[in-house]
Amino acid sequence: MNYKENIIYNQADNFLYVKSEGNKIVVVCNRESQQEDVMKRMITDTCVLDSYEEWDEGEDMKWILTFKVLDEFDKTPELN
Repeated sequence: MNYKENIIYNQADNFLYVKSEGNKIVVVCNRESQQEDVMKRMITDTCVLDSYEEWDEGEDMKWILTFKVLDEFDKTPELN
């Protein structure tokens, strides 16, 4: 699957809501337990967690994780 800029990747039966916004990827988790799996898959040398937000309360609570895809200028240089 090729991901395109400013697209919402969501279907009625999806467990997560995923949206791209330029160099950011927004993932909305329906359960708190989903966060760890999402972070394990998303955080790499070229993608970092940019922000975290808890939204709503009780059964309707959502966890919004925003990841930033790093370009060449954002990457940390390798040290000797």
